[in-house]
Amino acid sequence: HVQLVESGGGLVQPGGSLRLSCAASGYAANMNSMGWFRQAPDKQREGVAAINTGGGDATYYAASVKGRFIISQDKTMVALTMRDLKPEDTAMYYCAARVYHGGDWTTESAYNYWGQGTQVTVS
Repeated sequence: HVQLVESGGGLVQPGGSLRLSCAASGYAANMNSMGWFRQAPDKQREGVAAINTGGGDATYYAASVKGRFIISQDKTMVALTMRDLKPEDTAMYYCAARVYHGGDWTTESAYNYWGQGTQVTVS
């Protein structure tokens, strides 16, 4: 079993920056891909970014955040550094992990484990 705990959310003004962290424990070494998703009120959850943690460190981004967000890994911690934040970035942000790193990284059902989420509000 893998536990994921997010931190780093908060309230920030437009144009500001935040850094989200996801600490993985348990059998985290078996995970080969980790991602960040977000869900705004009355909207579907969407993929924000993902990184292959099993080797290669390939990264993937949603078009809406490319150039503003950076996903990175340091051992069992995955971070999402967000800059130039916009009101439309306001959402609950979730960390997710999966064993298989192929296929469409934005597919929620492909992820085996999820964190509880951390709120990001840009206002």
